[in-house]
Amino acid sequence: MMLLEKMAFCPICGSSRFPMSGLKSRRCTACGFEYFMNPAAANVALILNERQELLVVRRKNEPERGTLDLPGGFADMEETAEEGVIREVKEETGLEVTSVRYLFSFANHYAFSGVIVPTLDQFFACSVADTAVLQASDDAAEAFWLPLNRIVPTDFGLVSIRRGIEKYLKTKETTA
Repeated sequence: MMLLEKMAFCPICGSSRFPMSGLKSRRCTACGFEYFMNPAAANVALILNERQELLVVRRKNEPERGTLDLPGGFADMEETAEEGVIREVKEETGLEVTSVRYLFSFANHYAFSGVIVPTLDQFFACSVADTAVLQASDDAAEAFWLPLNRIVPTDFGLVSIRRGIEKYLKTKETTA
């Protein structure tokens, strides 16, 4: 169930008179407040090492626990997308990002705590200082380098990550 559908009470006045007002909002008929459900910003890192292998992680938690993923996660408040991807890479792999370049994005839905949250998944090409210090932690059960020719998109559990991998590999093929 979408998060907006679960919101029964106005967060301003507490009224239960908080009906849907279109596809992406609810408007309180008691106080007039309108809440819009906008996507949460999620950031994804595409990192190649000197052997042209892609950094992948294995998900430690649901959703899609045990499947492959790319380092990344949700942006924190007061954080840019670039700062968010740098922080997530450090938390999940121990690697220090030295450069970040925006590539593309996908609209997505993410299952979290029993509700579906709309997200905007932003993909970044990142470089790191030292690939040898790779150490999985935080949300990553494992982190390793995977040769581009051994990547199977269906091994990635999250739909937007799978789509991002497919787009990235297609781009790499056309530039090779």
